[in-house]
Amino acid sequence: MPVSPDQPPDQPLLAVEDLVVRYDTPHGVVHAVDGVSLTVGPGETFGLVGESGCGKSTLGRAILRLIEPASGRIHLDGEELSGKSRAALRPIRRKIQMVFQDPFGSLDPRWTVGQLLAEPLHVHGVGRRSERRERVADLLARVGLPTDAAQRHPHEFSGGQRQRIGIARALALSPKLVVCDEPVSALDVSVQAQILNLLADLQRDLGVAFLFISHDLSVVEHIADRVGVMYLGRIVETAPRAALWRRPLHPYTRALFDAVPDLDRPAAERRKPVALKGDMPSAFAPPGGCRFHTRCPLAVARCREESPPLRAIGDADHQVACHLVDAAPSN
Repeated sequence: MPVSPDQPPDQPLLAVEDLVVRYDTPHGVVHAVDGVSLTVGPGETFGLVGESGCGKSTLGRAILRLIEPASGRIHLDGEELSGKSRAALRPIRRKIQMVFQDPFGSLDPRWTVGQLLAEPLHVHGVGRRSERRERVADLLARVGLPTDAAQRHPHEFSGGQRQRIGIARALALSPKLVVCDEPVSALDVSVQAQILNLLADLQRDLGVAFLFISHDLSVVEHIADRVGVMYLGRIVETAPRAALWRRPLHPYTRALFDAVPDLDRPAAERRKPVALKGDMPSAFAPPGGCRFHTRCPLAVARCREESPPLRAIGDADHQVACHLVDAAPSN
C-alpha cells in the first residue's frame, strides 16, 4: 500500500546518493546530473519535475543503468546497483522497469502486442508458453485492453492505447518500482487523465512504486505523494505534495507555480509572480555557486560564490537548496 504523503518512507525501496552523470561530446562535457540524492518508498509515487533539459530523464535512465553514472550510489530494495555487470543486473531488472515517453517509438512495430508483452517473461525464463499466454491476457485486462489485442500490432492502436501497452509491458515481471518518463506528455488532455487514473488504480491494486518524471505541475499534483524539483542537474527542493503546493519555498519552484494560471482565487489574493531573467544556462558550463543565481530575482553575492545544500526548513520533510529561503515570501 502507498505510504502516507505526509511522511517520507522510513525504509526506502529506492535510494539514490550523490548521483553524477556526464556526457563527453565533441563540444565538451555535458553536466547532466550533478550530485542528486532522493528516495522512493514502497508503494509511493515520487514526482520529479523541472524544465526540459534539467536532467530528469537522464536521472531516470541512470537509475535503471540504461546510462552509466560517472559516480554515486543506487540502492534498490536493499541491493546496490552501482558497479554491477550487465549479467549481475539481469535478475535485479525484474524489480525495476520503465514506461517511456513515446508510446509508439518504445514498441517494436514488427511484433504483435502479445509478443511484446511476452518478451520480458521469455528473457527472464518466467513460466511455460501457456502460462505466458495467460499472463499476457491478464496484463491486457489490467490496462483495459481486450484479449484479442494480443494478435494486433502497435500501429493499429491509438496513442493512449499504445501507452497502455507500454504500461502492461513494464508490469509483466511484477516490478516493485516503475520509472515513468513523461508517460502522458504526448497524449491529449482527456487521455492523460485516463492514463493517470490507470496508474493510480494499478498502484492501489499491485502496491507498485513510481518515480514519475514530468514537466507538468498539474500532472504531478494529480499523482505524486512527494515531489522533487530539479534545475540544471540538481534537486533544489523536495517536499510532500500538499506542503509544496501550500508553500513552495525555492524561487525556482515558485516560478514554476507562477507559470500555471491561478483561476481559483481572486486576483487580489494571488501570490505576486516571481520574474525570471533569461534562459536556463548551458549544461556544458553550469554557473558556479547556486546554479539558479543567473535567473533568480533574489540572488546576492553569496549565491554566486557558494552552492547551497539541501536543508530542512521548518518541517524535516521539506528541504530546500537556497541561501535566502528565509527571505522568500510565504504566500
